[in-house]
Amino acid sequence: MTTAMGATLRRIQLGNALAAFGSGFTVPYLFLYVAEVRHLGAGTAGVVLAVFAAAALFVLPLVGRVIDRRGPMPVAMGGVVAASGGALGLGLASSGPSVLASAALMGAGVAVLQPALATMIVWCSTTATRSRAFATQFFLNNLGMGVGGLLGGQIVDEHRPGTFTTLFCVEAVMFLVLAAVLLTVRLPEAVSMDASVPGDDGAAGGGWRQLVAHRAMLLLCVMGFVLFFTCYGQFESGLPAYGVEVTGISTATLGVALFANTAVIALAQFVVLRLVEGRRRSRVVALVGLVWTVAWLAAGFSGLVPHVQGVATALLISTYMLFGLGESMLSPTVAPLVADLAPRRMVGQYNSAFALVKQLGVAVGPAVGGLLAAHGAYTVYIGLLVLCSLGVTVLALRLGRHLTLEQDDPSRAVRTDVRAGAPTGAGAVEPRVAASVG
Repeated sequence: MTTAMGATLRRIQLGNALAAFGSGFTVPYLFLYVAEVRHLGAGTAGVVLAVFAAAALFVLPLVGRVIDRRGPMPVAMGGVVAASGGALGLGLASSGPSVLASAALMGAGVAVLQPALATMIVWCSTTATRSRAFATQFFLNNLGMGVGGLLGGQIVDEHRPGTFTTLFCVEAVMFLVLAAVLLTVRLPEAVSMDASVPGDDGAAGGGWRQLVAHRAMLLLCVMGFVLFFTCYGQFESGLPAYGVEVTGISTATLGVALFANTAVIALAQFVVLRLVEGRRRSRVVALVGLVWTVAWLAAGFSGLVPHVQGVATALLISTYMLFGLGESMLSPTVAPLVADLAPRRMVGQYNSAFALVKQLGVAVGPAVGGLLAAHGAYTVYIGLLVLCSLGVTVLALRLGRHLTLEQDDPSRAVRTDVRAGAPTGAGAVEPRVAASVG
């Protein structure tokens, strides 16, 4: 990676971290704000969360092709304007329709930003450096969200609606800060078109039909849905409900568990990165499935010993910590793999497709978890998620059979080039290996 590309990448990551910092101010308090502060009720608050997901599902199938045709920068700017306007609208809205309209605008904006920023990272990295780039991005996002949530908690007061307006205004401003940072970067477009592993020459017009026909990408999307359903999709409904209703922890202890999750990510990310570098990505993800299997078993056992509160609490907190460990293992593997599977003219479409899968998992997860929790079917709930975690392991190992050496272990390909006398470093040309299409 050239010095210019490295500086550009750092600016993109900094801007994204600042936007995450702004989001941290509002995300933990959105439900409370709509239901209690604006007196619109829990039903409307639930619809607001659904609107966020629906808006994302609507725009993501369309945005990838725009990124590939126009570049990620114009798309990111459109996303920033929408997200900032939606955040400001939420802070000022007082009626159900205005809250829902603002939520839809903000949800669409945030959804558009995800694949645009991911494509920028791809353009500013190489196969050899991409894992570290995405791991750093994930670390900074979590750090920004955590610090934002901590500061937001010191400002917010449910008896003073103006404090919530302040939080949403901060979020709106931080999205604009992201735009300002992005305007200072110059994307290395000429390099970017060679930086991802190309597919066949017809990639420019392949669209969704070619993407679905790509066996490895299809398997990755299925696995991605199960991943996001199993972990992220449970953070908002099923797991908290299980912790409070079955394990018997307090809401304050639940906050400690969430902090433990973020702390593990912050402390372990770069240690994990060093450990997974040089190993096959598919096997690292398979190990994540096993780690999360242990996490869900720990949650299940916590519900069996609620009378020994100390043990039960420790088991549930360990569940959140193990999730954080798994997330740290995913950040340098899954997102870079999406980029390395993409034909060079479809990077935006591949990133958008995977963002769509992520959104589906995050949307379906709370619905299933909430439904099982509402019926008290917690044994079924834990059993389902243990099976899903094991399913991640099986899918990851199967995916590995459809990946080339460069896709599954880029560092091994680099070592092979070094032994063969191929140039490495900033001026090196990446291996030109076609993505396997089933």
